[in-house]
Amino acid sequence: MGSADSKLNFRKAVIQLTTKTQPVEATDDAFWDQFWADTATSVQDVFALVPAAEIRAVREESPSNLATLCYKAVEKLVQGAESGCHSEKEKQIVLNCSRLLTRVLPYIFEDPDWRGFFWSTVPGAGRAGGDDDGENARPLAESLLLAIADLLFCPDFTVQSHRRSTVDSAEDVHSLDSCEYIWEAGVGFAHSPQPNYIHDLNRMELLKLLLTCFSEAMYLPPAPDSGSTNPWVQFFCSTENRRRPRCSSSPWTTTVPPAPAPPWTAPRQARPWMTRMLHPRQPPGPENLFVNYLSRIHREEDFQFILKGIARLLSNPLLQTYLPNSTKKIQFHQELLVLFWKLCDFNKKFLFFVLKSSDVLDILVPILYFLNDARADHSRVGLMHIGVFILLLLSGERNFGVRLNKPYSVRVPMDIPVFTGTHADLLIVVFHKIITSGHQRLQPLFDCLLTIVVNVSPYLKSLSMVAANKLLHLLEAFSTTWFLFSAAQNHHLVFFLLEAFNNIIQYQFDGNSNLVYAIIRKRSVFHQLANLPADPPAIHKALQRRRRPPESLSRTGSQEGASMEGSRPAAPAEPGTLKTSLVATPGIDKLTEKSQVSEDGTLRSLEPMSQQSSAEGSPAAEEPEQAWREQRRLSSASASGQWNPTSEWVLSWKSKLPLQTIMRLLQVLVPQVEKICIDKGLTDESEILRFLQHGTLVGLLPVPHPILIRKYQANSGTAMWFRTYMWGVIYLRNVDPPVWYDTDVKLFEIQRV
Repeated sequence: MGSADSKLNFRKAVIQLTTKTQPVEATDDAFWDQFWADTATSVQDVFALVPAAEIRAVREESPSNLATLCYKAVEKLVQGAESGCHSEKEKQIVLNCSRLLTRVLPYIFEDPDWRGFFWSTVPGAGRAGGDDDGENARPLAESLLLAIADLLFCPDFTVQSHRRSTVDSAEDVHSLDSCEYIWEAGVGFAHSPQPNYIHDLNRMELLKLLLTCFSEAMYLPPAPDSGSTNPWVQFFCSTENRRRPRCSSSPWTTTVPPAPAPPWTAPRQARPWMTRMLHPRQPPGPENLFVNYLSRIHREEDFQFILKGIARLLSNPLLQTYLPNSTKKIQFHQELLVLFWKLCDFNKKFLFFVLKSSDVLDILVPILYFLNDARADHSRVGLMHIGVFILLLLSGERNFGVRLNKPYSVRVPMDIPVFTGTHADLLIVVFHKIITSGHQRLQPLFDCLLTIVVNVSPYLKSLSMVAANKLLHLLEAFSTTWFLFSAAQNHHLVFFLLEAFNNIIQYQFDGNSNLVYAIIRKRSVFHQLANLPADPPAIHKALQRRRRPPESLSRTGSQEGASMEGSRPAAPAEPGTLKTSLVATPGIDKLTEKSQVSEDGTLRSLEPMSQQSSAEGSPAAEEPEQAWREQRRLSSASASGQWNPTSEWVLSWKSKLPLQTIMRLLQVLVPQVEKICIDKGLTDESEILRFLQHGTLVGLLPVPHPILIRKYQANSGTAMWFRTYMWGVIYLRNVDPPVWYDTDVKLFEIQRV
């Protein structure tokens, strides 16, 4: 049958279904077989030939026909899984049913009255070892998910067969519970099967259907409580999924393949669809066995395989080649970042392995590249958040700060100033670029960015002059009165920066002459902070400046110099680009918990009420929990335009500014530097730096304060944010065919930039 005739017959069947006013019996195989037998329609054809309006019309006017269509399609998938799809006709039927269900399922989910349909029982579909009565009958959704799991590892259909015979019995199909058949070598498996392009395409069709099954969450509005479970994900990740071992391992190997794929093997680089199943379950919910499997990976060779694969794929867009199209550029770095995040969050052994060596820098550099590249693009604000959240998670570990001292020599093309220094310098320079030249929607991330700097600051041995000047410029910008008084929480940014300076001075003074020199040069900023006016006229005068452009935050404050070779400026989104909305990012006090570094290097968690006397310079440490709640209330009021600063408010935090260490440094060093300059007639800063390198403040500074680390803390707010973000990414990725494009999604809003 020709392709045109096949499409015509399929379209006629759809028209018949939409025009029939009477229910069509499930036993009328001649009618139902028109949708999947003897047709060769692609998934794009199915989406074109089954319009959204007609699906909704059948749902509203002939619900029994839509129900029968879904039931019969699932029945065919179950039959294909049972038989093993030995004939080409069976394989085609399975693919057609898969495509049809992928098209129809979103319209089932968008109607609240239909969401329970797939969880109704199916006649004659008993559970294993049970009778076929109503009590033991298996819901349609379970039958569908088990069939997909079986078909994903069906010999000669989605995996290479190990048997010589081309005909296996149904009994043999059930014996495939072991991990005999996998997609690729990798985690837990050493031998890779022979590549097969057709098998890859078939897997992708089934994975798309599986992802569609999980997408019911898109049609529920965002809720603060993360206890509500997705029944589709819950069952697929439960012990009842007999294909779970291979479903757990094979996605790792195709997501992080052992070698770069050439440009012509696109389907083999399956997107990390598995991240949808790694959503944490809140107690007392059922155990997610995919999360359990991930948390139990412990072999170093598996960790190395995963880390190297993720690092290589994340670095792929950064590659510069002279031959066009010689390297296939991946587009799923957002999913990779979520996958890496989940790995570190659920498997602490993997996190420690990542931080054990400088390999973590192979993850850091591409993350900083993506952050810098996306800072001007409103459609990629979610990417900015996930990148910052990962760095916040890593910065809670001492080893991350230590690794940052490795010299930076890779020279990834980024439009940032050329500098000679370490990975810590790269991190600070990129953060400065994000804060000073990113779009306004990134302002909620400023707390996170500076928290990362504070977390790593006690371990930074030698900042470059470029990075030191960037930190001082941020302090100069954030300490202007118009900025401090314009929002209730803005002074926290000054506290963070002062705490970072104190950490470096107290713990890494030797080697940080560049920062000390920058502090001396900008000493007026610290004196202005110490003498910050709090009287009503001064506050009123500062607020009048809010009407002017915030010039101090946009200017560089130092010579930018040339950008790195091959770089291009961060560009905004193309007009008409789609983006999905995100729920509000939790505040830094909700994102993190405070821990104090003991003398032996271990972390000790701090009780909220005991944090007031902790590390100097932390707004979280200086203010009790009640004060934090008041600050959040004031912050929300300021956002709605109802808040105005008062003298009492300014004095409440001005007295806690941690300026003692820096003021003591200036008191000791400024006269010495001025004397040397006068006595020797110095005008060259290199001579001053040489003097500072050999200077010491031992015994002159206040007693070193305890190091305070803010470690990422998972909570319902972050869980909701990740759920919204991940489904937004999935929605935007699937535009060919547009699986969810014209459906009534509730989890987020679709916007055009």
